[in-house]
Amino acid sequence: MPFRDQLLAVAIVCVWALNMIAIKLGVAEIPPVLTTALRFMVVSLLVVPFTRITWRQLPGVMLVSVTFGSIHFGMLFAALEHAEAGTSSVIIQIGAPIATLLACLWLREPLGAVRMLGLVISVAGIALLAMGPTMPPPIGLALLVMSATGWAITNLVVKQVPGISPMAMMGWSSLFSVPQLLLASWLLEGERWGMVATAGWNGWVSVFYSAIGSSILAYGGWYWLLRRHSVSAVVPYSMLNPPLTVLFGIVLIGDDPSPAKIAGTLVMVAGVALILRKPAVSLPDTA
Repeated sequence: MPFRDQLLAVAIVCVWALNMIAIKLGVAEIPPVLTTALRFMVVSLLVVPFTRITWRQLPGVMLVSVTFGSIHFGMLFAALEHAEAGTSSVIIQIGAPIATLLACLWLREPLGAVRMLGLVISVAGIALLAMGPTMPPPIGLALLVMSATGWAITNLVVKQVPGISPMAMMGWSSLFSVPQLLLASWLLEGERWGMVATAGWNGWVSVFYSAIGSSILAYGGWYWLLRRHSVSAVVPYSMLNPPLTVLFGIVLIGDDPSPAKIAGTLVMVAGVALILRKPAVSLPDTA
C-alpha cells in the first residue's frame, strides 16, 4: 500500500483502540447496555437516510442486528464495567479463532496446519492473561467470550447476505438493534436510567465517539482501504489494536502494566495473525 494508505490504516486502528478507553470511561456514567443503544441510535440516524436494503437482504440484516448489535456490542459494553480496557481488547480477539472454527464446521472451510497452530497460540495467550492480576472476574470473562462469539457468528452471517454495502449493513442493523437494546436495558438497568440526566463528558463523548468516530468514520475508512487493496494487505493492521489498547489503557487511565498482560497480548496477537494469514473473517476489529 502507498504510505498515505498505511498511515490511514494505523490511524483507524488507533481510533478503535481509543474507543475501548472511551467506552470504559463512558459506562461509568451511563449504564452499558443503554450506552450501546444510544450509540446505535446515533449511527442509524446518520446512515439509514442515505442507504437502502432489499426485502431479500432484510432477514440477514435483522440477524446481524442481534449477533453484532445486541450480543457483540451489548455484552462488550457490559463487560467493560467489570474488566480493564486493554485486557478486554486482548480477550475479545478470541473471536477470530471462534470464527475460524465455525467456518470449518458450518461452511466446511479447511483449517490447515498454520491456522491450527494459530488457534493453539491464541489459547496460550489467554492462559498467560489468566496468570496475571488483570484477568477479569468470571462475569466479565463470560461476557467477553459471548461478545466474541457474537462477532464470530456475524462474520458467517454477513457472507450469506446478498449484495449489501457495508454502510447499509451498518446503518440498518444499527436501527434494528436499538429496540432490542432498549428493552434489554429497561429489564436489566431500568433503575439506573436516571444516570443519563447526570452523565458528564465521559458518558456522552463515549456515545458519540463510538458512533461517529469508531463506527462511521473508522469503518468507512477501513472499507475504503479494502476496496483499494487486497484483504491480506489491510487486515494485518488490525493486529495493532490489542497492543495499542493496552498501551493507551496504561498511559491514559492507569491500567495495570503487568508482565502477564504484556506477554499474553503479544502471544494472542501472534496467534490471531497466523489465523488471518488465510483470512477466514470479513469484518475488521470489534470496537
